[in-house]
Amino acid sequence: MVAEKETPRPKPRPIVQLGIFLISHSLLFSVIFSTAGVLALLLLPVLAKNTYISENALMPGSVAPMLSNQEVAEANRLVKDLTSLNSKPLSSAIGSQRLISQYMSNLGAEVSHHKFHPQLNQFHPLHFFSSPDSGRVEQNISCALHGVNTVGIIRAPRGDGKEAIVLVTPFNSVKLNQNEALSLAIAYSVFSLLTRVPWLAKDVIWLVADSQFGEYSGVAAWLRDYHTPVFSGPGTLDAEMCPESNNIYGLNENLFTERTIYDGFKRAGTMAAALVIKVADRSEQYEDSLSIYAEASNGQMPNLDLINIVNYLAVHRQGLRVKVEKFWPLLGLKLLKTLGEIFESLGHLARSVNPQWKFGIPAADYIEGSATLASSLYYQALGVPTGPHGAFRDYQVDAITLEIFPKVSSLDNKVRQNDFLLRSGRLIEGVIRSVNNLLEKFHQSFFLYLLTSPGKFVSVGVYMIAFALLVAPLPMVAASLYVDASNSDYSLKIDKPAPLANASGEPCITLKSWKWLFAAKKVFFVHLWGSAVSLLPYFICQIPSCTPTSSFIIWVFLSILSLVVMYIVLASPSSHANESQPQRGEWAILKSVTLSAAFIGLCLMSVINFATAEIGGLLMVPMCLMAHPLKLDVKARSIRTVSRVVYNLVLGFIGFPPVAFIVLKGAFEGFSGVNVGDFWSWAESLWAWNSGTYLYIGMVHLPCWVLCIHILFHRC
Repeated sequence: MVAEKETPRPKPRPIVQLGIFLISHSLLFSVIFSTAGVLALLLLPVLAKNTYISENALMPGSVAPMLSNQEVAEANRLVKDLTSLNSKPLSSAIGSQRLISQYMSNLGAEVSHHKFHPQLNQFHPLHFFSSPDSGRVEQNISCALHGVNTVGIIRAPRGDGKEAIVLVTPFNSVKLNQNEALSLAIAYSVFSLLTRVPWLAKDVIWLVADSQFGEYSGVAAWLRDYHTPVFSGPGTLDAEMCPESNNIYGLNENLFTERTIYDGFKRAGTMAAALVIKVADRSEQYEDSLSIYAEASNGQMPNLDLINIVNYLAVHRQGLRVKVEKFWPLLGLKLLKTLGEIFESLGHLARSVNPQWKFGIPAADYIEGSATLASSLYYQALGVPTGPHGAFRDYQVDAITLEIFPKVSSLDNKVRQNDFLLRSGRLIEGVIRSVNNLLEKFHQSFFLYLLTSPGKFVSVGVYMIAFALLVAPLPMVAASLYVDASNSDYSLKIDKPAPLANASGEPCITLKSWKWLFAAKKVFFVHLWGSAVSLLPYFICQIPSCTPTSSFIIWVFLSILSLVVMYIVLASPSSHANESQPQRGEWAILKSVTLSAAFIGLCLMSVINFATAEIGGLLMVPMCLMAHPLKLDVKARSIRTVSRVVYNLVLGFIGFPPVAFIVLKGAFEGFSGVNVGDFWSWAESLWAWNSGTYLYIGMVHLPCWVLCIHILFHRC
């Protein structure tokens, strides 16, 4: 009888072979990919491209500006009247608002007032999954505590009222300073011009936002009411709780002019863009300059074209020096200088080989670009807006804050002040004229980018490579650990094979083959604990007169207490009915599941806020990859294991979220005055802006940190 030929085993697909190869050499590729991820991050300033205007319809600077000395003279009269009125403290709050209303009304604008009440930063868990707050006054806020926004609207002669451009000038009605008066003057000069131009196709809204409770409080309240229809007649949304809210200081009394100041809430069309205008309270030494602030909540950025037209008009038309925020301590870092010189040399070498290769930048540009990139990452990762413009992004409106810095002592000279107002006003006029040309919303250019200078950016397709390389080792090492743990258990049981069937002939299912479920259960409960910890501030906020430091201490105490209770419950005999003693590979399986959870959490966060995921990955990836039981390393007593113990302890300390926050804040802003209460204050700002960074810290970073600490002190 001829023996049957054995059926050949099917050859694995190439993608499967590649996966097996990467898993079998996970240690080598982890080092390669992690190093490549950090190197790619350091290369981003070199790979940055020059900005360009994608939307041809914008046409910035295509026509000569129309703003003249006539508008500047009118603006100077407003500054003079506000300054003289401010010398009368008893009537300045009411009188300044009436004065601004009078000036708006004299131009023929539709003027109205909007009363709002300050909102508490009280934590509510459902706010993360809902639209912006409806604005209802809380029970513990006095109705007497309120602010008043002044709103003027110009109806476009060539428009249909369906679109609008918003100008915002923060203004403290209680204490007006010279810089706020100049901000109002710049906006008024442009506003007065726009009442006479024939080319305006979009309505223009000038919002004089009362900033006595903060610059963005009044803007956010006005936007909330603008997008919330009210059918109860004139008044605010809180008329039931504050019946006196309809009487806004008697501002609607027409004391100065025969023109009507409208009751109720006036609206225009859909907002195409918004500009927040501020004059800085500090001056530049040599020339007038302009700082652009673009970051909103969750790292959202406006369309890059809006920044591009401001940069182009400021530099090439008005001669202003444009700046974006930098991480100043990096400018003197020797490591960055060395890297910049290396990349500059590599660029010279590349161009000598092929003149078409444009690689490398001067070392000075690399250092400045790295400092700007670090600042952009930092402020996007914080998840808190860098100005009042952040309130507009909640309604998908592109907005930026323009902070203008006058030259030192230039405002003491009347001629220099006129020149400053003229150049600033023409800049705003040019931006409005470009946005006015748009037939649709900003969409051509990038929404996901990082700035390395006002004229250079890194797009999402470039910076995501650095993140992908950084987190790539996590799934590889997770698969390798699981395979190694399974193989070691199989070799231990090879002399005593498990029975395939019991006495009744039914197949036996060994729970040890599914032991990863125990690790998955532990990881699941720790992440569930992280979710509970994220909800604790809701109850801590109910404690009256609690300082940020006290609130933080209570938060930490309750978190530790709940973690101990959970550990006792999970370590009870009933929860380990099928485990007589810890398995040798248990920590490896637990680390494998932890790495998988960290990988999934970081990838999800990169979709919401890349900067948070990148900084979180820089902290979490080495901590998770290096985690190893200290007991085993201490027993080995070699240089490698002792070094690993030191690295694990340092990474575990820095990886704790409050410590990481204090280190980052101290590095960016200085360690003087930094305390643990700052972490609670930062968390409050995250609640107010519904930032996903808070959810990442509580539901991804903190649980993974706890699991890594658990692995370090595993019983083995």
